Amino acid sequence: MCPKPVKEQRGRLVALSALLILTILLLALLVANGAGPVLRIRVDATGEVLREVPVTAGDELYVAWLHSQEKIPWHEWYTVEKDGTLTLHTISFPAFGPGIPCDKGVPRVQDGTIYYEQIEESFPRFRWLNSTFTREIRLNGALIATGDDLPNHTILTLTIERRGLIHGR
Repeated sequence: MCPKPVKEQRGRLVALSALLILTILLLALLVANGAGPVLRIRVDATGEVLREVPVTAGDELYVAWLHSQEKIPWHEWYTVEKDGTLTLHTISFPAFGPGIPCDKGVPRVQDGTIYYEQIEESFPRFRWLNSTFTREIRLNGALIATGDDLPNHTILTLTIERRGLIHGR
């Protein structure tokens, strides 16, 4: 057997190097696309993911429900932060009652609705016992879920997480 000419060996080496570089670039692209932050709603007890939506820092999360005691509408506005926390800025409701704060942020009344603004409280997650009283959860105005869409009388957790490369987890 004759040894391969040097030119042919270099050609194979260049082709192999190019393949290796392309593989590394493809993996980097997969990691960059697969590891972005997502908003997840999970069943607290099992960790089952019920909703998953891509998010970016600065996105607005809106949550609305009926107050369990007073049966009045309640609204909250949050911002998604870079570190995955949720910053509560504003709450609104039409009247005071048990469990409704009277000292959060800066109050104002508009068209019969009480607003507390500039609350600026940070939360690592949003946890609640879901029911049909959960009216809607929106991200930047887009509906993510309602109480009817999610398991009734189940403790749920909403978090901002990094999506992993393997199976999106």
